[in-house]
Amino acid sequence: MISSADLFNQLKSAEPFFVLAGPNVIESEEHIFKMAKHIKHITNKVGVPLVFKSSFDKANRTSSKSFRGPGLEEGLKILEKVKLAYDLPIVTDVHESWQCEAVGKVADIIQIPAFLCRETDLLVAAAKTGKIINIKKGQMCSSSVMANSAEKVRLAGNPNVMVCERGTMFGYRKKLEGGGVASGGLRELIPCIARTSVAVGVDGIFMEVHDDPLSAPVDGPTQWPLRNLEELLQELVAIARVSMGKQQFKIDLTPFREDQS
Repeated sequence: MISSADLFNQLKSAEPFFVLAGPNVIESEEHIFKMAKHIKHITNKVGVPLVFKSSFDKANRTSSKSFRGPGLEEGLKILEKVKLAYDLPIVTDVHESWQCEAVGKVADIIQIPAFLCRETDLLVAAAKTGKIINIKKGQMCSSSVMANSAEKVRLAGNPNVMVCERGTMFGYRKKLEGGGVASGGLRELIPCIARTSVAVGVDGIFMEVHDDPLSAPVDGPTQWPLRNLEELLQELVAIARVSMGKQQFKIDLTPFREDQS
């Protein structure tokens, strides 16, 4: 089994980038296995490292009627089966400090939800597992806030910390769905945001993917269709490689300017 430090270094040095991808929440064991199989096939074909993502519990739902997932115990069992079956590193999120130890036994990356990114006790508990910590940027947080959050993880003795930009907003557009309240979203903006990200040289892309987003019980409008994943990743790889080439190929125009003076 690869160590956290080695995995962190592999992801950091991935060219042109790595991908954290999977359905927003665990709907069933069958569905998770299906998604892991297809996403791994696509990322292998495109040539980008994959960390498979799904949540065992969506604790930050708008309505108490909203679907949350199978819970900690059952969810971790499913994720561990997927990890072993497809030889994939796993990323999943935690919401409370007491969950960290159990999650750290299965997940390779522990994700801190955006709305909890400043919770010191949670950050420290996650850090102490020794696993890579991925902190999602709070919707209303500045870059300086995220620097402080990352520093909390490092001061707890864990240097393997990542920060994930998830956008800035002041509330979701809501709609009623199945008796509950579902988050709105603009799926059509995902390619634009992704293109911009890889063009400026991000290390990785976080992307929630679903084979049927319209029927997804959680955050369907913000999940990218599985059928369109390969095409988008191929485009992103092409953009990233061109951008990397521009950064490496610099032309000094000073002599030409001096000759013309």
